[in-house]
Amino acid sequence: MRLINRRPARPAAVLLTALPFVAVAIAYAIASEIRLAANPQDKLLPAPATIWDTAVRLFSEPDRRTGEILLWRDTAASLRRLAVGVGAGALVSLLLGVLIGLLPYVRRTLSDFVAVISMVPPLALLPILFIVFGLGEMSKIVLIAIGITPLMIRDLAQRVLDIPHEEIVKAQTLGASTPVIALRVVLPQILPRLISAVRLQLGPAWLFLIAAEAVAAEVGLGYRIFLVRRYLAMDIILTYVIWITLLAFVIDWALKQLSRRAFPWKEAGL
Repeated sequence: MRLINRRPARPAAVLLTALPFVAVAIAYAIASEIRLAANPQDKLLPAPATIWDTAVRLFSEPDRRTGEILLWRDTAASLRRLAVGVGAGALVSLLLGVLIGLLPYVRRTLSDFVAVISMVPPLALLPILFIVFGLGEMSKIVLIAIGITPLMIRDLAQRVLDIPHEEIVKAQTLGASTPVIALRVVLPQILPRLISAVRLQLGPAWLFLIAAEAVAAEVGLGYRIFLVRRYLAMDIILTYVIWITLLAFVIDWALKQLSRRAFPWKEAGL
């Protein structure tokens, strides 16, 4: 049997999935041990035990000044900003993606404009957003939405264009109006793609969130990372980085499960 046709059994699949993570953990532990052996005061690569102790403290001990557990407070603030920004971007992308893909006049008007806008580096707009919207929540949310929306619009518009034209013709033959075609023919076929597009844009959305919080915020995961970096508190930074990665993985997994349950007729592509 050719290698391309071989598929791992369930135990082997689990082992192969865990292998890269174990390899990275081992490599880090070895590198940390080497640096700490040369300099016990080294802060660049704290020992895994130190990171674990720090994580336990961050997740359980309240701040002496406020009485709150700062990590949970930062997590709630960041997730709120992420949810609103990504949600707004998804709604706008769905609306404009359907209009651009379905209506030739709208496609001629907005297609090239969206393509050009998608080339603008979102982080370059951050100072402008701070000037226009101030340093509060709105500028951070708008940065996330602006950062992910243009690419999602292009993706969804192309998905609409990829719908077989025969389906549109048949719907018109049966007397369906343009709104009915959009709701009954187009929308069910692009909703799975919308979820996939959101999953693909989660990485950039986190990047824009962390960048905005690092520049101007009083609470948030990105704010905390950049606050403690001046003290070279790598154990705290690594704890936050691992926590952000875990949150991103859980959100991605939840969206994948949502796609599978809501659209069982169509495998989630990613």
